[in-house]
Amino acid sequence: MAELVTFGETMLRLSPPRGTRLETEGELDAQVGGAESNVAAAASCLGVDAAWCSKLPANPLGRRVTRALRGHDVTPAVAWDDSDTARLGTYYLEYGADPRETTVVYDRANASITTVGTDELDTESVADADVFHTTGITPALSDATAETTRDLLDIAAEANTLCSFDLNYRSKLWSQEAAAIAYDSLLPRVDLLFAPLRDAKSILGYDGDAAAVARELAADYELDAVVVTRGADGSLALVDETVIEEGIYSNETVDAIGTGDAFVGGFLGELLTNGDGALTPEHVETAQAYAAAAAAVKRTITGDVLVSTRAEIESVLADESAGIAR
Repeated sequence: MAELVTFGETMLRLSPPRGTRLETEGELDAQVGGAESNVAAAASCLGVDAAWCSKLPANPLGRRVTRALRGHDVTPAVAWDDSDTARLGTYYLEYGADPRETTVVYDRANASITTVGTDELDTESVADADVFHTTGITPALSDATAETTRDLLDIAAEANTLCSFDLNYRSKLWSQEAAAIAYDSLLPRVDLLFAPLRDAKSILGYDGDAAAVARELAADYELDAVVVTRGADGSLALVDETVIEEGIYSNETVDAIGTGDAFVGGFLGELLTNGDGALTPEHVETAQAYAAAAAAVKRTITGDVLVSTRAEIESVLADESAGIAR
């Protein structure tokens, strides 16, 4: 039985070397990445038994995803699409450097996951898990993924599985108005919310500092805990009326993609391994520190996925990671 089950899309990421352009480069590096599977992989680094639910094309590209996730100690629990139109979503990442920003080009329309139904997935694993996690990316993909997201959250809630959700707004997938409507329908099903401060303000219309936003979110949606992320300013958590703030460990960046997922995975990983999944101020404070350390390590790694160990994360917490390990 998996302690953590996540649900969402994982894609093939294609990137030209740094300093080159997509429109001229002949070689592209291929990797696998997706928000929810990234979270599962990060939690696995801390010793959590993690699984990922989705729908994939029954072809070499779909099998590449499952092989990659198994390599990160994540169990794939997927529905296989053997239709003539089966496809894996792809995205292209072109690295930037000041003043040129890093850009992403999606090619994910009509991917197999956009047709996923609840009855195709292993719902027993969701009900048996300690934590079920998904993000605001998944319901943005299609009506089918939106309905399945709601269903899985309901199944988890009915089984007393802790429901975790990351707003994770993507402007290239839907409008702020559509996202606000969807969030408003999903958040009453959620126990633990991860919310970037900018998204809570611009999409859900909250105002004030992180603490004020966290309190309003918790009150409006009866959330057990809220973690508001603030980029370089760190994060703020609210649980049992207790406010907990955590800074960042480093901004040094090799690849920023997946940093937020590593944060969530680090949080859930520590919450499950040493907090028994309990949302108490003490456990949340520790989980928040592990989350910040996991995010810092991820920024030093190319690709979407955190590749690390509990020992390495704890060396960051102890400030022992600088220099050369001999």
